Amino acid sequence: MTRPSTSVKRVVIVGGGIAGLSTAFTLAEESQKFNQAVHCTILEAGSSWGGKISTTRVDGLIVEGGPDSFLSIKPWALELCEKLGLSSQLINTNQGHNKTFAYSRGRLREFPQGLVSMVPTKMGPLFKSGLVSWPGILRMGGDWFIPARSADAPEESLASFFTRRFGQEAFDRLIEPLVAGIYAGDARELSVSATFPQFVDLEIQHGGLIKGALAQQRARRAPQGKSGTPRTLFVTLQHGLDELVTRLVEVLTKQGITLLLGKAVHHVNRVPVSDGHGMWRVSLANGEVVEADGVVLATPAFVSSRILEECHPEVAGLLSEIPYASTVTASLAFRKAEVQSQLQGFGFVVPRVEQRKLIAATWSSLKWAGRANPDESLIRCYLGGRGRESILKEDDSRLVAVALAELGEMIGIKASPQSAHVFRWAQAMPQYVIGHRARVKNLRQRLAASPGLYVTGAAYEGLGIPDCIRDGKETAQSLSAMLWKNAS
Repeated sequence: MTRPSTSVKRVVIVGGGIAGLSTAFTLAEESQKFNQAVHCTILEAGSSWGGKISTTRVDGLIVEGGPDSFLSIKPWALELCEKLGLSSQLINTNQGHNKTFAYSRGRLREFPQGLVSMVPTKMGPLFKSGLVSWPGILRMGGDWFIPARSADAPEESLASFFTRRFGQEAFDRLIEPLVAGIYAGDARELSVSATFPQFVDLEIQHGGLIKGALAQQRARRAPQGKSGTPRTLFVTLQHGLDELVTRLVEVLTKQGITLLLGKAVHHVNRVPVSDGHGMWRVSLANGEVVEADGVVLATPAFVSSRILEECHPEVAGLLSEIPYASTVTASLAFRKAEVQSQLQGFGFVVPRVEQRKLIAATWSSLKWAGRANPDESLIRCYLGGRGRESILKEDDSRLVAVALAELGEMIGIKASPQSAHVFRWAQAMPQYVIGHRARVKNLRQRLAASPGLYVTGAAYEGLGIPDCIRDGKETAQSLSAMLWKNAS
């Protein structure tokens, strides 16, 4: 058994995804700021670092199994890239193909320009797109006149909120497919205040979404890194998103942080000590035990729930109430000559009302430079999602066949792929359902009564890469303040 010394604080971080790695990175920064030593160990049950960030390089292809990019308007990922010396490797989306489509009523229809973060600011392009009928567009315009709900009104689902503001047709054809592309969820379950609180704020502050979006548009500037380089809404790394993970692991190793793969944690318990402050005992599945002054669970909520069920049953219960959705990505490489006439823009999304198996498809080789060989096109297909997880029961060949059938029926691709790469993400997407914010607030309050114990990651206050980095950073800052609160 390893016991912490009185002079060097010991921290165990459970989970080696981007949230856990970011927590360790900031903790190292904090230890330098406080001029205090820390012994930090990251335990990862799997065989690789990065969690859902997973890049495969094969035969000239760069295939992203999980996320393929991150938002530039949320600064935390850009800031981390700057600190890691990766800013020069960041690339923007290919603006020569800056269009997005939706499959609607039998064909692809372009998402109209002026659709600012799911809120239309120009009606002309919306009329031309054919995505929403004329009566549906008129109903959307009613947002200008519909009074805002009060700030203390009951929590709404995404479906209820946008249907109330824009009408059913606009929700089904414009909003829902974008939501599904982000959360792989069912908008009738998802909380608007937990997933898109900015829209609730727009309604309250400006009296409507269109009014608020126009005000934001006037104030908006292109996001930039510290170098002043203009960034598109989404950015990625030139040679694959896992470069972020690789560099993080390199830096953490040099800083003396211990990184251990294949180390599953069974449970965490509080160990009282003579001075009354106590510490934490981390029991691994292989029988090893480590004691630490601080423990951070950067694992999915259902895993954290299992780990805490002995020492903190109330928190474990709250964590178990956070549902997850399962998805599949299937990346297919074609001869460019056989498919290029069908590919426009960055790809397309599919409204749930179309009742298709495909959620969305991205033309990866058009969206990002260097993703395929010059004579190839790389297409990434998304399947599964909340209520549609049964498709994960199919084997890889069947999943590829489903994706090909959908592409054939929807956009006319008849060619056979030269290669296919399937990635399954079982219980990978936390769902911020009604009551999520109150649940997270409750569990944070309960954890505050157990100094040194934290949860962090996608399950709580943002599931994108920048949000996970921010949450890990804030967790590390809170932990360091607790560890060295009496340090000069």
